[in-house]
Formats: sequence, structure tokens, C-alpha cells
Amino acid sequence: MRLEHDEALLRQDIEERKVREALHAALAQYWRIQQCAEDSHDADLKCGLRGAFEINVPEAELGPASMQIFQGEDIGVAQRRREQMKQTERNLLAQIVQKERRCMENKHREILQEKELLQQDLLWRHKLDAEQEDKKAVRVALDHYNQALAVEQAERLKESHRREERENLAEKWNTLTSAMMTEGWDAAVKQLQEGKPAATDRWRGMSPDQLSAIHKEREAQCVERQRWHDLEKKRDAAWNSRLVEESREAQQEEKRTSELRRAKRIQDHQFNMQLAKEQQAHQEYLDKEVYTNKPTQDFFSQFNTTSR
Repeated sequence: MRLEHDEALLRQDIEERKVREALHAALAQYWRIQQCAEDSHDADLKCGLRGAFEINVPEAELGPASMQIFQGEDIGVAQRRREQMKQTERNLLAQIVQKERRCMENKHREILQEKELLQQDLLWRHKLDAEQEDKKAVRVALDHYNQALAVEQAERLKESHRREERENLAEKWNTLTSAMMTEGWDAAVKQLQEGKPAATDRWRGMSPDQLSAIHKEREAQCVERQRWHDLEKKRDAAWNSRLVEESREAQQEEKRTSELRRAKRIQDHQFNMQLAKEQQAHQEYLDKEVYTNKPTQDFFSQFNTTSR
């Protein structure tokens, strides 16, 4: 940032110098064209009567009042003009020095202003960074606080659910173990002893002996059912054993049948081989012993030699 500001100041200084040079050149040209010494009212005095108008009237007719220059008048004019030129140069130098001093002061003032602006920018940046850090810290603290509140609320909801579940479980257990559900004989006997009618919503008129008989009957039925179940299992086991035995016998029978078929195939093969050998031997006997005198072509050509 400091380098960028320095470059900007240099560019501004160069542009201002160019503008000043252009203004000086334009002012000098204006002086040279529009403010010449020959065009002034006293050009006849400053320029050696070069700009004075000519008088065609003789001096004798005009008189002494018309005279402009007298002999012996203004003897130190050259020295005075030199002093005036030196004073003019000193004034110009003083003006130039004052102008340069004023430019330097302006430049120094601008540099100070830019430094002050830069310092203000830095202070504003630090302040903004501090505000951002404060906001960030506030957001982080708020996030932590919200997270803590969320965790606390979640724990509170969990505890509420657990308490509700415990209460519901306790209510269910109390309902299941109450006299209304168990139909206890004690509650009915107690009410009967107190002279009150038995509560039909808590007891249905069965005594402990009756309940015991029902339980014994149920146990007997369970024993009978288990006996029938065991008998069924034995019957299934015997049937499965018989099926396994029959399957084994069927496999053995199939094995014997396959062995018989194999032996039959071997026997047929041997018989066919024996027949083949006998046929081959008979053919060789015919070829070598019986059909030894084979007829020639002459034997066949003697038949059907004449027409009928």
C-alpha cells in the first residue's frame, strides 16, 4: 500500500509539473504576442521613440509646450534602467523562489495530508478488524451458548421421555398386578367378610380350589399332549426308519439289477465275439477250401450264344 501511494504521488507530481510547464509556456507566449513593449503607452520613452508618432508641424509653430525631450535632461537614465533591470531580475528571482517554496509547501502539505489519510485508513482498518474480531467472538460465544442450550434441551427431552416411560411402565405394572386384572380371591373374601357384595369387576366367582383344579387339569392336558407328541415322534421315527430300510433295499435291488444287466451285456458280447470268430472261420474255409476253382469269363460266355 505504501509503494502504491508513493507511485501515485510521483505520477501526480509529474502531471502537476507538466501542467505548470504548459501554463508557463502559454503565459510566455501570451506575453510575447499580446503584451509587447512596443504596444505600451510609453513605448516612445522605453523603446527610444520607436513607437512615437511623427509630428509634421514645425517646432516653431508648436512652441515650448510641445517639446518632449530637452538636452541635458535625465542624465542617469542608463544607470537607472540597469538598476531597474536588476531590481526586476531580483523580483523575478524572488517570485520564482517564492513560487518554488509555495510549491514545496503545497507538496509537503499534500504529502502530510496523504500520510494523515493513510494513517486514518490504517486506524479505520484496525478498528474494522477489531470490530470483526469482536463480532466473530460474539458469534462464537453465541454458537457455544446455542449449542449448550441445544444439548441441555436434548437432555431435558431425553429425561422427560425416560420419566414418561418409567411412569407408563409403572402404570402398566400396577394395572397388571392390580386386583382387577389378577381377579384375586382375597379381595372378594375381604369384601364378603365386610358384608359387601363381591366386586364382579375384580373377581368372577372362582375359588382357589377351583383355580387349582383348573391348573391341574391344564397340567394333565399338557402331560397328555406331550405323551401324544412323543408317541407321534416315535411313530414318525419308525416310519422314517422303515422308509430308510425300504430305500436301502431298493438301492440294493437296483444295484443287483445293474450288475445282472452288466453280466448279461458281457455274456452277449462274448457270445457275439464267438459267433464272429466262427463266421470268420467258416468264411475262410469257404474261401480256401470250397471256392478254390473260380470260373473264368469263358465259362460265362458259353451260355446264351444262340437265338431261340
